[in-house]
Amino acid sequence: MMPGDPRELGATAHADGVNFAVYSSIAERVELCLYSIEGHHQGNIDLPACDDDIWHGFLPGCEPGQRYGLRIHGPYAPDLGHRCNPAKLLIDPYARRLSGELIWHPALSANDHVDSGPYMPKCVVTANGPDLARRVPIPMADSVLYEANVRGFTMRHPDIPEDERGRFRGMHHTQILAHLKAMGITAIELMPVHAFVDEHHLYQKKLRNFWGYNSIGFFAPAPRYAAVDPVFEFRQMVDTLHGQGFEVILDVVYNHTAEGDHRGPTLSFRGIDNAAYYRLVHGDATHYINDTGCGNTLNADAPMVQKLVIDSLCYWTQQMGVDGFRFDLAPVLGRHASGFSSAHPLLEKISRHPVLARSKLIAEPWDTGPGGYQLGQFPLGWGEWNDQYRDDVRRFWRGDGGSGVLAQRLRGSSERFEHNGRSPSASLNFVTSHDGFTLNDVACYVKKHNEANGESNRDGHNHNYSVNFGIEGPSDNFGIRQARRCHRLNLLATLFVSQGTPMLLGGDELGHSQQGNNNAYAQDNEIGWIEWAGLERDPGFTQTVQRLIALRRELPLMRLDQYVHGGIEHADSQIQIIWLNANGRIRFGDDWHEDQAFTLVVHEANELAAQQLAVVFNPTDRGRRFVLDPPCAGAWHLVFQTSEAACRVSGRDISVPAGSLAIVTSS
Repeated sequence: MMPGDPRELGATAHADGVNFAVYSSIAERVELCLYSIEGHHQGNIDLPACDDDIWHGFLPGCEPGQRYGLRIHGPYAPDLGHRCNPAKLLIDPYARRLSGELIWHPALSANDHVDSGPYMPKCVVTANGPDLARRVPIPMADSVLYEANVRGFTMRHPDIPEDERGRFRGMHHTQILAHLKAMGITAIELMPVHAFVDEHHLYQKKLRNFWGYNSIGFFAPAPRYAAVDPVFEFRQMVDTLHGQGFEVILDVVYNHTAEGDHRGPTLSFRGIDNAAYYRLVHGDATHYINDTGCGNTLNADAPMVQKLVIDSLCYWTQQMGVDGFRFDLAPVLGRHASGFSSAHPLLEKISRHPVLARSKLIAEPWDTGPGGYQLGQFPLGWGEWNDQYRDDVRRFWRGDGGSGVLAQRLRGSSERFEHNGRSPSASLNFVTSHDGFTLNDVACYVKKHNEANGESNRDGHNHNYSVNFGIEGPSDNFGIRQARRCHRLNLLATLFVSQGTPMLLGGDELGHSQQGNNNAYAQDNEIGWIEWAGLERDPGFTQTVQRLIALRRELPLMRLDQYVHGGIEHADSQIQIIWLNANGRIRFGDDWHEDQAFTLVVHEANELAAQQLAVVFNPTDRGRRFVLDPPCAGAWHLVFQTSEAACRVSGRDISVPAGSLAIVTSS
């Protein structure tokens, strides 16, 4: 083996061989372990050189497809934070592809001398292809995101061939593409596709990790989502989705790894340089800081971790064609030992990177660590999942939330995002996501029903702000079914008329239910898999959601690109947002507490014309008459309603049935 190049981390294929390089500041010796395609051990070779803590070597004649792993010779001293053990075969942190799945076995433990090689996935040398062309970014204000799980979204679709279900190929089947196009979706936000493993406690319960938030490879697509070659099949999926006009956003988990706490397996980072990659408890280096609730936390202050994250993001952006990222438990990326900072070097490197800066960057702005709730604190250019939006909209329509708070959410949560010059699109609005009830279950259950997870229903959120209309779970009562349908439409209509960037949970438009499970992370079965038969049971509901999304696209007043306080100049127009009581009088302080029913009017005028949008909210238990007194004259036209009972528009008056919403326009 020749010395090679330390700058090419991972396995880099050349015409005459492969360069291998791995960072470890504590290694005394690094072995490259070679395996056949069938997984048979072919021999070990030492990496011959080390520069600036990067061990490297060039193997002539080695080719793409070669299976390999690493063994690190170095200190095993948990008291000092070191856990090297050459008996443990390790995944290269920069591996572009993995072959095989992890097999749970006692040999995966760090503290014995049993060879773990037979039970480990093998890294695969992969030749880089040409960079995938990226789409011209769709402005966030014009975006409609759709959160989907590769496996759950495709497993039960009747038109997808069985060998493509649950895989990248299923995500770009013609029927899937047709559905997403008809819905008006602009971006598919995929739940984690980085290589991940099933937790040991799930293995013991004969369950599997369904969501994917247990990463072990930040460059490698999950083998379980491919038929043969996950890299090729992922690229093919992205290329096809781009060709149909969709952006692809990845949910990424750079906050922890699948190695868990001090009792967890040694799979990669722990055996390579434990104290460099993870945050360890000060004064007790045998234990990990657990700001993630998953056993360990990556150390965002470490230069090598920062480089790992940036390199991974750039790889997925350039080689794999991804258009953006949703960062799981994102405060970890901005946390020093002393706490979170929006000016953390890692966040700044991502925000200012010439490649990444034009990507969509979306933070989940909370974790379980100290000071972990950071909604509104991420840098300029980032969007953030707005859980306050979810809770306040649900509470309003449930009947125990204030209309004043809802008004804040409707105008883009300016109190959270405007302070540092961000626009309403920074608020990533949603009423449901993978984490919690589906939209169907928000209207059917008031209690979680997570017994299938095997944790005695202790897991999952206890505060769901949901309703069941008198019966817990499914009901054949016509009145209850109608009320539930209207409630679901109220939530979605509110979502799509709100300023900000809307996200729809995949399957909500189909009436998918998880049987009341609000934490289906382990339900890789018919609980978690989307039931496409809902499209046949109530096609009208799906079409109504399509109409809502089309209205948002057709009516720019639903998606302003700046905050409006009273009135603003917008190009050559004057835009106003006006809040009215039911009698048409402009709302003032006490009005927000005295009556939950109100009207939002968005008005735009220039020298030639004026256009107006009014959204009428009637969460009360009786039909109401609303007076619409806009700044200019013009006939009002009903364009959408959530109730089966008819709304009636007469001049300036509109009658809206109980517990429903109506949208009218004039010009």
